[in-house]
Amino acid sequence: SCCHMVAIPAWGCGDEAEVRRGTRPRLDVLHAWDPGAMNEEDVKRQIQQMVMFIRQEAEEKASEIRVSAEEDFNIEKLQMVEAEKQRIRKEYERKESQVEVQKMIEKSMQRNEARLKVLEARQKLVQRALKEVEKKLKELVEGPKYKTILKQLIAQGAHRIGTKECVIRCRQVDRDVVKGLLEEAREEYKRVFGDEEAPVFTVEEKFYLPPPPVKDDFEGSFCLGGVVLVSKDGKVSCSNTLDERLEVAAEMFLPKVRLC
Repeated sequence: SCCHMVAIPAWGCGDEAEVRRGTRPRLDVLHAWDPGAMNEEDVKRQIQQMVMFIRQEAEEKASEIRVSAEEDFNIEKLQMVEAEKQRIRKEYERKESQVEVQKMIEKSMQRNEARLKVLEARQKLVQRALKEVEKKLKELVEGPKYKTILKQLIAQGAHRIGTKECVIRCRQVDRDVVKGLLEEAREEYKRVFGDEEAPVFTVEEKFYLPPPPVKDDFEGSFCLGGVVLVSKDGKVSCSNTLDERLEVAAEMFLPKVRLC
């Protein structure tokens, strides 16, 4: 007779309990057996037990693979969700920053626009005031007080130059008036500046200052009045025209306008 050995994988420590609970087939290592000693039913039962064991092992392995795959999937899903959250958060922060920058730009533009409007309004106010003063000066030059003003302007200009001889440049329309004021201007010089010797004045008759404006909105070169004094050698000069005095007064007036 021929003997055969059937090898069954070794069981773990928990296998015996499963057999007792009936959840796992009981398989042992079969000893030598004689084919004549087993009938067909015994053989089928042995084969069925082996099939059940293999199937049970396969199902357990498949379950382990499925559980592991689900865990990996959940981990990967959480990582993807977190990565997307981070991307959305960064995108929101970027857009929020852009909105803040845009707000700052718009505020700056609004401030600049308001500042320009204020400066424009101030400039118009100054120009309007200057036009009004020019109109008043034009009326003053045409009145009787102009001679007194010319006399004082000549004396002040001569004192600033500080030379013994001065040449007076004036408008051509004022030439005769200035000539008639030379001695009065010397007396005014002595009266204002005390013991200083009054200079000798001569009137320039070759070059004149620009003429007076012909109308209120005249845009050409003009002179409201006054004089320019020049030293005899031409190296030192002092502009004491009404236009120059008005410009100085406007510069002093501008800071007060800025406070408005």
